[in-house]
Amino acid sequence: MQTRGAVIRQAPGKYEVVDLEVDDPRPGEIQVKLAASGLCHSDDHVATGDVPVGIYPFAGGHEGAGVVTAIGAGVRGFAEGDHVVFSFLPGCGRCRWCATGQQNLCDLGATLLVGSRWDDPEDFRLSLGGKPVGQMCGISTFCETTTVAVESAVKIPSDIPLDKACLLGCGVGTGWGSAVNSAQTRPGDTVIVMGIGGIGINSVQGARHAGATNVIAVDPVAFKREKAQELGATHSTETIEEAAELAKEMTNGQGADSAIVTVGVTKPEHVAQAFAAIRKAGTVVVTGLGDIGEVGLPIAISELTLFQKRLQGSLFGGSSPSFDILRQLQLYQDGVLKLDELITQTYSLDQIQQGYQDMHDGKNIRGVILFE
Repeated sequence: MQTRGAVIRQAPGKYEVVDLEVDDPRPGEIQVKLAASGLCHSDDHVATGDVPVGIYPFAGGHEGAGVVTAIGAGVRGFAEGDHVVFSFLPGCGRCRWCATGQQNLCDLGATLLVGSRWDDPEDFRLSLGGKPVGQMCGISTFCETTTVAVESAVKIPSDIPLDKACLLGCGVGTGWGSAVNSAQTRPGDTVIVMGIGGIGINSVQGARHAGATNVIAVDPVAFKREKAQELGATHSTETIEEAAELAKEMTNGQGADSAIVTVGVTKPEHVAQAFAAIRKAGTVVVTGLGDIGEVGLPIAISELTLFQKRLQGSLFGGSSPSFDILRQLQLYQDGVLKLDELITQTYSLDQIQQGYQDMHDGKNIRGVILFE
């Protein structure tokens, strides 16, 4: 069938809305009409070339929710009319990682940026003028209708607004889990969150929910600092140096228990600054992305060894999406997790470039595309 979607034809490049052909669902697949898609920075990394992909054109979007419109042969657990949130990381349920509760590391994730079906690098669900189009994370939520593998979808209750639920597909789980799972925040902790965008704001929520006494939000944009304090930050600063000094004042000179790096374009010096801000045996969680080809961190090996500090990467916040998405939606329904307040501005699909410009201008915590 025909659908409209936003693609980039090259990197660096800009998203362009075009008419695409999307496959009908095959065995193990479902087709979904999108209701909403978050404008995550990761898709902008694809557009800038910081994150290279396997084929161009490439249809973006990996944070979305919608309604099932068709199911492939033999599909169980889904029916037409079901509401789903996409997980940008699929979960097969059988590999070592899924079997040990680390679904975010599922082996199917190896081909997320190839753009093809999991089992065949030459087989694509989207096409443009008869030529293949890559599918971001196997889902491409910048399309009005998309066909995906069942491993990429989580069925949710139909009474939850889809424009809010879409945020669980990446930003909420990544940020929340960075604080709760990866940083292992405990009651009484002092936590620094470095960079308050769609990920960092949820690290603030997660740290506060886990019981941190002090949550210090760091961002040069005043609007973002104010928003962080509305959603759980106890303090905010413009710079990491100010945050580090504040953390020391709060901890008798020791430093923060953890620092979570969620800067939109993360560079090695950001990690080093966070590393300097934590106490002995503290943890730096690196969640943000930048140029994925960049190598090296300017930290002293002696400080790593002698102060027993820990560097922890975090993919989707160490979550298991098929469980954690539903758990976080329950927290939303219970009034514990805030979703409505995360959405700064909504856009049509044709306004996608304006949405990303607003993100770069520091105007949005999270912009969301609403589909008709």
